[in-house]
Amino acid sequence: MANELINALNVLKSKTWVDLTHIFDKNSPHFFMFESAEFKTLFGYPEGFFAQQFTFPGQYGTHIDAPCHFVEGKRYLHEITLKELVLPLIVIDQSERAKQDPNFSFSRDDVIEFEKKYGQIEPETFVALRTDWSKRWPSQSKMDNKDAEGNNQIPGWGIDALKFLFEERGVKAIGHETFDTDSAKDFRQNNALLAEYYVLEQDTYQVELMANLDKLPTRGAVIFNIMAKPNNASGFPVRSFAILP
Repeated sequence: MANELINALNVLKSKTWVDLTHIFDKNSPHFFMFESAEFKTLFGYPEGFFAQQFTFPGQYGTHIDAPCHFVEGKRYLHEITLKELVLPLIVIDQSERAKQDPNFSFSRDDVIEFEKKYGQIEPETFVALRTDWSKRWPSQSKMDNKDAEGNNQIPGWGIDALKFLFEERGVKAIGHETFDTDSAKDFRQNNALLAEYYVLEQDTYQVELMANLDKLPTRGAVIFNIMAKPNNASGFPVRSFAILP
């Protein structure tokens, strides 16, 4: 068994690994209701060692949202099992569409069109929505993409697409390159993040502000979502990466 595991590890290390995580600091883009991160040096080398204190919201930089982030009574971050954090990865490319229409919501019909070309989405997968919004990082203004009236123009998931993916395809989790699950237009119309609530209501997680989805194949890769384990947390910065086939 030991040799089998080592052989599997050697196979994985022979593949291409892609980091899906932004570096973040006090100047990084973040949700408008949060304060900027603060990194403070507690001790320097003259004191014998280098140590820092980090202050930031759990939902900062590339991060994972636990079910309890929106839904009371659902699981905290530390309750998500390890095997849930490693999943087959499917990437749905909507990057060209985002250039033409930054207000779109990815719909159930869009999922059907994707499946006509790439095949049915399998259960227990992680589905990432590629919009290339991550290329706007680290500019807050480019990530917000405000129009002349000051409204954000940011694409997102439609709730009908999410219901189809979770209820009819049995996917496990989702991710995206933007601040929120919902498009900015849907958020304004609904005065609520209904799509994000729906995902977390499924007692699963999502990863936001992902990077480098343009470096991944449509299917065949595996995603790893690795983070710290704070007690009773609603979310935390995550180190997400993918291993390509």
